[in-house]
Amino acid sequence: MKKLTGYLAGGCLVLLGLVTSPVVAAAQDGAGAGIPPPPKVLVIQREMLKPGRAGNTHLKTESAFVQAMTAAKWPTNYLAAESQSGVSRALFFIGYPSFAAWEKDNADMAKNATLTAAFDRATLADGEQLTEFSSAAYAYREEMSLRANVDIAHMRYFEISRFNVRPGHQKDWSDLVKMYKDGFEKAVPNGHWAVFQSMYGDQNGGLYLVFNPMKSLAEVDDSFGDSKKFEAALGPDGMKKLSELSAACIESSQTNLFQFNPKMSYPAEQWVKADPGFWKSTMPVAAKKAAAR
Repeated sequence: MKKLTGYLAGGCLVLLGLVTSPVVAAAQDGAGAGIPPPPKVLVIQREMLKPGRAGNTHLKTESAFVQAMTAAKWPTNYLAAESQSGVSRALFFIGYPSFAAWEKDNADMAKNATLTAAFDRATLADGEQLTEFSSAAYAYREEMSLRANVDIAHMRYFEISRFNVRPGHQKDWSDLVKMYKDGFEKAVPNGHWAVFQSMYGDQNGGLYLVFNPMKSLAEVDDSFGDSKKFEAALGPDGMKKLSELSAACIESSQTNLFQFNPKMSYPAEQWVKADPGFWKSTMPVAAKKAAAR
């Protein structure tokens, strides 16, 4: 996890380390009261791993970043997730209330000599595990999201869909998302997702990420029934319109599954308190000692 802008080199993707809101997705079963909304700005770092470097080999180098952040008691948290499909990679998510907050966080970290030195060492070691690193920034699109407040502390997976929208077809895309949102809102009471639009570093403006958080993969099995309910609610004419809009505006799309990795995450204190069995018991030993001080 390369937090400092000047140290962005590697191959993991971190999802969700929030400054003010430890949440980045959607509500479950209509819940969400009192739960903060997704961050307005989401920075995603992606590390592509060399063959055979996933698992404990990568965990060892990533734990150095967690230990450094814990020792510094840094206020910005992050969530790490590893791919269960597609190319072997790790995702790191860092959320902010604004782009100005992102700038301030980077500036503050650069001024911390101890933390910078620790990141230097960790980045050098972690770079040996990677083939590629990238970083991108996204903006939350509330109007395209559905029930987008969720207790991420008790989630275990993200299903992430990427949609590349054809140039000049933003209106078609907006109409398509509205049809999906209206249909699922009426037909599927527990339907939920959060949408982020690319701003910097990843097909600026034309790429949308849709996050669906899950407690268990059993929810994937349940989703087949939800799709049937949605199709029934739209009817033949609605499904035809949906197909036409999709063909007109979507250049390409892909969905992949990612599993949270608490050992490579620097979770918010609220998450640890909410589910210590998952977040705290798997923290690196050095990080546990630092957190206890």
